[in-house]
Amino acid sequence: MTGWRRLAAISAIAVVVIAAVVVAITVGLGSTGRPASHSSPEPALPKAPLAIPAPATGAYFGAWVDPAMYGQHGHIGAVHALQQQIGRRLDIVHIYLRQDAAFPTSSDLAFVRQGSILLVSWALNDSRGIAAGEWDASIRQRAREIKALGKPVFLEWRWEMDRPNIRSVVGSPAEYIAAWKHIRMIFAQQHTTNVAWVWCPTANGFSDGQAAAFYPGNSEVDWICADAYPAYGSTASFAATVTAFLGWASRYDKPVMIGEFGVPESDGAGQRAQWLRAAQRVVLADRQIKALLYFDANPAGQGPQGSYSLAGDPAALSALSAIAAQPYFNPAVTR
Repeated sequence: MTGWRRLAAISAIAVVVIAAVVVAITVGLGSTGRPASHSSPEPALPKAPLAIPAPATGAYFGAWVDPAMYGQHGHIGAVHALQQQIGRRLDIVHIYLRQDAAFPTSSDLAFVRQGSILLVSWALNDSRGIAAGEWDASIRQRAREIKALGKPVFLEWRWEMDRPNIRSVVGSPAEYIAAWKHIRMIFAQQHTTNVAWVWCPTANGFSDGQAAAFYPGNSEVDWICADAYPAYGSTASFAATVTAFLGWASRYDKPVMIGEFGVPESDGAGQRAQWLRAAQRVVLADRQIKALLYFDANPAGQGPQGSYSLAGDPAALSALSAIAAQPYFNPAVTR
């Protein structure tokens, strides 16, 4: 190679190297000249046995029971009253936990002592803030509290995330999933292994195609769940309400939970009892369903079309009691 050709080759190599360095610096700084923000993927979660495996046969039976008198004694009394009416202990007692509310309460401990499993619906909102680490201290505290309970717990963070009226705190499906993974990683870091992770959108969200986009993935979810109510003002059957959800869930090797279901007072006494008996047939026919929980409450401001309490409706209460008495809903399990 002649001298000028050697010099040209060296110059060309130098230009390539300088260009590569400039590109690397530009990418690292971003278009604003500041370090670019890269969201690091969450590390893979360690694999572990399910904290609450599905019963080999049958399904758990449970409920949320709205207390007539608020407070710990009121909640305990309401659950005990329903248990006396249906003639059995609830396998699962559903509770709701706001942002930084105390856990466990005296009522939570009472339910655990009677042998029930807690289904904890935790409303720690703000997906973006969670994924960004703004809530890490609260999440660590919650993980330590649940670990200290020393009993298996079903945990559903931000249930019914597909509802349009909470989109401002849930964010997009990608933001929700990032927050879910961040919460799970913190629980793993705290060695909180007594949690069964329940993902629970609305059943109606599978009919309109919104719910499935929020699924965090098979490695992130232990139990697939849906809350199943007829659309407000509708007289749709339980079957019509859950068909799309159950079809979607059948593609996954996961136990299914109906985290909330209810028949509105507006249907009338006789119709409510028929609705519940028909719901029982649907559940018994789908052996992937491994937990069924009634929502025995009348949320404020909903009127008869959004009220599901069975108080004062002997026929409907009798129908629910018949479900609770079925051998299928009294599985022989060791907890």
